[in-house]
Amino acid sequence: MPAARPDFDSSAFRSALGRFATGVTIVASLGDDGRPFGLTVSSFNSVSLEPPLVLWSLSLASGSFEALARSSHYTVSVLAADQLELAKRFAARGADRFAGVRWRPSARGLPIIEDCAAWFECYNRSRYAEGDHAIFVGEVERCAHTQAMPLVFHAGDFDLTPRDGRRRSA
Repeated sequence: MPAARPDFDSSAFRSALGRFATGVTIVASLGDDGRPFGLTVSSFNSVSLEPPLVLWSLSLASGSFEALARSSHYTVSVLAADQLELAKRFAARGADRFAGVRWRPSARGLPIIEDCAAWFECYNRSRYAEGDHAIFVGEVERCAHTQAMPLVFHAGDFDLTPRDGRRRSA
């Protein structure tokens, strides 16, 4: 039996999805010209411990889609709570997102954002087109983490909850 037609619109769906808090990452690689490129991604998740697999999704219409699909490897930098401006910068269109950004090369020379909460260097293992997005599955070759608190996205905004528990909006 096929799925029933949704009884909601895309706005209601987006609002419901927003109730699930996510971390904020920058997925990055090197272009054909050897220059780093990347974008903000909040659809990051673990898949498997053995082998170590992660996933994230990207709109098929994204300007970075073809370059990431061609990349054999990429990094995922989990942003720290104090890296909100980087999240916004890598979500914006048109600018050289890496201009002036502090990053260091991974073992493969791929960009890892400095002072991030965690990072993963991945082999671009597989990709599945589903709806208007593609799901990328990465096999993690290297990873590390710090004690930094992660940046969180929730209910359509960045969750800037200080230690006192009172939420501030970005």
